[in-house]
Amino acid sequence: MIEVNKDNFDEVVKKEEKLILIDFWGPKCEQCLALMPEVEKLEQKYADKVKFCKLDASQNRRLCISLKVLGLPTFQLYKNGEKVDEISKDVTIEKIEEMIKKHI
Repeated sequence: MIEVNKDNFDEVVKKEEKLILIDFWGPKCEQCLALMPEVEKLEQKYADKVKFCKLDASQNRRLCISLKVLGLPTFQLYKNGEKVDEISKDVTIEKIEEMIKKHI
C-alpha cells in the first residue's frame, strides 16, 4: 500500500488514470486499525484494477480538510484524478468492496 501525504498527493493521485482507493486513517482510530488487514486482502484481490493508498490523517490535517475528510475512517475513490465516491460513516469491508465493484 502506498503512503500518500501532502507532498506526494498530486503526483500519486491526481496524475493516475487507474482507480485509486485512499484509506484515511489515524493511529488512535481503533476502527481504522481493525479494517487495515481486511483492506490489505482487498488490495491483493483487486491489485490489477485498483491502486491502494493510505493517508495518516494525524500527519496531514490540512490536506484532509481540503479534501473534506472530517472523520475517520474515510475511504475515497478516485478515477482520472477526480473523486468519484466516498464512504465515511459506518464503514465496513463489504461497503468498501461494493464501492470498488461499482467503479471497475
